[in-house]
Amino acid sequence: MSPPPNANMSLQERLLHLAKTLQFAWFVGHMTLILSTVRYGFSWLRMNYYGRMAQISYRTSFVAAIVTYGIVVYKTQRARAKTGARASGGLVGQLSDENVQYLLMALVWLFSPQYPLALMPYCVYSIFHVATYTRANLIPVFQAPPTPAPEGGVRPRASSPLADRIGHFVKEYYDASMSVVAALELLIWVRIVFSAMLFQRRSWILLGLYTAFLRARYSQSSHVQTSVSHLSARIDSLVGAQGTPPVARQVWESTKSGVRQFHDATDMGKYVNAGGPVKKTS
Repeated sequence: MSPPPNANMSLQERLLHLAKTLQFAWFVGHMTLILSTVRYGFSWLRMNYYGRMAQISYRTSFVAAIVTYGIVVYKTQRARAKTGARASGGLVGQLSDENVQYLLMALVWLFSPQYPLALMPYCVYSIFHVATYTRANLIPVFQAPPTPAPEGGVRPRASSPLADRIGHFVKEYYDASMSVVAALELLIWVRIVFSAMLFQRRSWILLGLYTAFLRARYSQSSHVQTSVSHLSARIDSLVGAQGTPPVARQVWESTKSGVRQFHDATDMGKYVNAGGPVKKTS
């Protein structure tokens, strides 16, 4: 987090000081992602998916995602270089960083055919990052400098109703939104599976890459684990209903067995030290 603005600076000086930080570029990237996604949404509603502006908006969203997550990964690596620390597990340890995962996946989406759903998880994350940055950095810059502290006293804390409302919004809706993101990520996987079944262009390559991404998300996100559990329970209920053909039950049981074997075979905990995965901060 950036230090509080210097009360002796003018508003213009405070804004210039803020704009020179790498974190401000991170904020601009998230803001660009949101605006580009909204612009693409209008094209999607008009069923003009492949119009010139729609394609520009779609690709710009993922370029912005690459910039924002790239900044966070860069800052993480720079901090490690300064302290001489190294990520445990080598390359696998680096890939266990959620920021790296989202960065690589954004690169994949950028060069893949359009999947509008793929924009949504990034956009949801960006909304909360923009809100948090606005509350912690932008609003204090625009606020009048706090009054001097009384002699021998403590300087009163500057408060803002807007900042308080933003803080309440983030606290109130963050967990629910992360559950929505987890459900969206599962839905994206289902969408890619259907594309692969229809042998659409590059769909099988994308299915392999996205499955690896989703497997990593499952190992790190309780929200994804909960979404998978709910989906599995829902299918169990449907398959267990009277009138369901026995072959459907057999297929579902075989599918669950295969998923468990895949889960065990791809457990990255075998290769990464107990330091745990790096949580996403972008």
